[in-house]
Amino acid sequence: MRNQKVVIMIEIALLAALGFVLDRVGFGMPQGGSVTFVLVPIILIAFRRGVIAGIVTGLLIGLLQLATGNVYFAPLSFEIVIIQVFMDYFLAFMVAGFAGLFRPAFVRAYEERRQGAMMRAVLFGTILGAVLRYFVHVLSGIFFFGEFAGDQNVILYSLVYNATYMSLVLLFAAVICTLLFVKAPRLVIPQSV
Repeated sequence: MRNQKVVIMIEIALLAALGFVLDRVGFGMPQGGSVTFVLVPIILIAFRRGVIAGIVTGLLIGLLQLATGNVYFAPLSFEIVIIQVFMDYFLAFMVAGFAGLFRPAFVRAYEERRQGAMMRAVLFGTILGAVLRYFVHVLSGIFFFGEFAGDQNVILYSLVYNATYMSLVLLFAAVICTLLFVKAPRLVIPQSV
């Protein structure tokens, strides 16, 4: 049992490091947000080890971003910026771990050798993780980046602005995770230690 916990901690650390690296590969938006592959390792660990492992991986990615200065601060007071940083760099990645809620459906489909059901589980999990992350960024945009909306409705502005990059993030993650998990299910189904 102790070895199993160590293996899980190592997997979380490795996938958090991979997520940090993949978050630096892509292209960014002017006021923040970027199209990257950071969701793939979070979804992988969430499907491999469950929701808690996905949440912890997202937390570690946020810590790595903060530690390396890879963050975008809202032009507000320090106290408010702390909340903005928590939302955009911790909470947004942590909630992506809820993709693991579809892990049991994936495992069941794998055991029954139903590839279509496996694909649906991965797709729904990826959509859930990406949509939750999107909503956190939308809320952050409403509360902290409203000045960029100009004369537009700040809620609509945040919904559209964040959708411009998160829709691509969702698409890339869904395609990569579905192909990867269905073609190499051993990545998701851990062997017992």
